[in-house]
Formats: sequence, C-alpha cells, structure tokens
Amino acid sequence: MNQSINQLQDEVIAEFSDFDDWMDRYQLLIDLANEQQPLDEKYKTDANLIEGCQSRVWLQADVTDGKLFFQAESDALIVKGIVALLIRILSDHTPEEILGADLYFIDRIGLREHLSPTRSNGLLAMVKQMRMYALAVQSTKA
Repeated sequence: MNQSINQLQDEVIAEFSDFDDWMDRYQLLIDLANEQQPLDEKYKTDANLIEGCQSRVWLQADVTDGKLFFQAESDALIVKGIVALLIRILSDHTPEEILGADLYFIDRIGLREHLSPTRSNGLLAMVKQMRMYALAVQSTKA
C-alpha cells in the first residue's frame, strides 16, 4: 500500500526536525538535490519550464495507471532540493489526491519563513504547476 501524502509529509517533517539549525536544513535540501536523478535532456523544454521561478526549473509529469509521476531539474541546488521534496510527497498519487492535498509540511519545516520571497514564490509556482498537471489529467478522465 502506498503511503498517503500526509504520511509522506510527516516523514519529511520528522527528518527536518532532527536539525535545529537552518544551515543544517539547507544542507539537507542540498543533499536531496544531489541524490535526485538528473532529468533527461529531452524534457528540458520551454514547455516544462516553470513560470515564476527565479532559477530555472523544469518539471515533467507522466501518468501511469491513473497516477502522476513527476521528474524535475533545477540549476539551483536549494530549489532542486525543494522540488525533490515535492516530488517525494506528490509523485505516485492520483490527481484527486494531489488536488486535495494540504501541503502543511512547507510551513511545518519552516520553509516558507526561511526562503527569500522570490524562492517562496518559486515554491508556490512549482506546487501550482503540479496541481495544474493533476487537473489536466483529471479532466481527461471525465
């Protein structure tokens, strides 16, 4: 059985709560970025670029058995780490689950307050784009 979006968020919150210092949390994001599989060059298209991000972020979504699977790449490590978290939490879920998700982990791990306004906007843009893909898939089912 797949873990729910909330179970995955709780796991992320637990990992981040091991570190009190924000420098350590940034390091965790950088580690996550470095562990992420590089995005295939064929997906690095303008169509996959996320609007509203200061750094360049490409997001690819694929659907298998009614579930969305995301892959992404960014030219900024912190951003790549953030998108890695979003992928870990939202990938392998149905459009309904993604659209219904309350992404409380963003506030709980202190991401929103520790990101610059432009990165924070970028984070929201990434979430919005993932939801747009979910909405698109959902509408093709109807």
